[in-house]
Amino acid sequence: MRAWAVTGEPTPTRLLREVERSVPEPADDEVLVRVEACGVCRTDLHLAEGDLAPRRPDTVPGHEAVGRVVGVGADVRRFVSGDRVGVPWLRRTCGQCRWCRTGAENLCPGSAYTGWDADGGFAELLTAPAAFVYALPDDLPVAEAAPLLCAGIIGYRALSRASLPPGGRLGIYGFGASAHLTAQVALAQGAEVHVLTRGAAARALALELGAASAGDAYAAPPLPLDSAIVFAPAGDLVPVALAALAPGGTVSLAGIHMSDVPAMDYQSHLFRERTLTSVTANTRADGEELLALAARLGVRARTTTYPLSEADRALRDLRDGAFSGAAVLVTG
Repeated sequence: MRAWAVTGEPTPTRLLREVERSVPEPADDEVLVRVEACGVCRTDLHLAEGDLAPRRPDTVPGHEAVGRVVGVGADVRRFVSGDRVGVPWLRRTCGQCRWCRTGAENLCPGSAYTGWDADGGFAELLTAPAAFVYALPDDLPVAEAAPLLCAGIIGYRALSRASLPPGGRLGIYGFGASAHLTAQVALAQGAEVHVLTRGAAARALALELGAASAGDAYAAPPLPLDSAIVFAPAGDLVPVALAALAPGGTVSLAGIHMSDVPAMDYQSHLFRERTLTSVTANTRADGEELLALAARLGVRARTTTYPLSEADRALRDLRDGAFSGAAVLVTG
């Protein structure tokens, strides 16, 4: 089968290399999925550029995969061949530690991840544990479904962690795949959304989706914020977002990787009961809730599609900010 692997030696013109791999065999608790589409996530870029330390050589990235089951392991009863499924970032947890036992499996020290610990969806086929795969409806377009599987789920968890009050004022820093989905959820739930991001096209998309304002990432919002989510992997935005909060507000950091956060002033950034929190992966329950909510609220991903043969270009375009919304690889 065709696949794309990280090079380990990224250059300005090449982040991935095309490879041939044997068709993987599903383990007893796994399904084999023929990939129809796979979202291109900033985490894939972090892995390809070395910001995220690789856990195995020549990893095939991709953790927003949508496809059809074409094989099942001996112990799988949940899916049969032909079922449409989504394969997300969270691949496996131990199920026994105190975090798994208390509903916080995203913090499991033994957790494993698609496209990092095991080959992911930048390929024609992949395997995944059946217990961590989502059932998807047949009428959801594949290119729109793919970004929901990480960008949507992580954004939903970040929004939950931001403790936005009903009808509150939400600031969103950075406006890529995850942010544009999260904004739709927040707006549908009655929030007033202010977007702060560097790209003109992203600001235009934010206003089109219903944001009350869209300005530069380092500018002050027009009014103090009740909550903010920092999607951009720029640590110097953390004190900026904290300074924009009203008393009692919360800043939620949504990324797996962030550049260094500069020193902060207690009075300006944290006093008056401001809260700074982070997001680490997600639980399976987060995914089920987000998928149901997205269907009910009519959340739609804005996508730029690429054939699988252009996976490296798609990842470089993400790096260069060449599109707004989400990029999705589509197998032909």
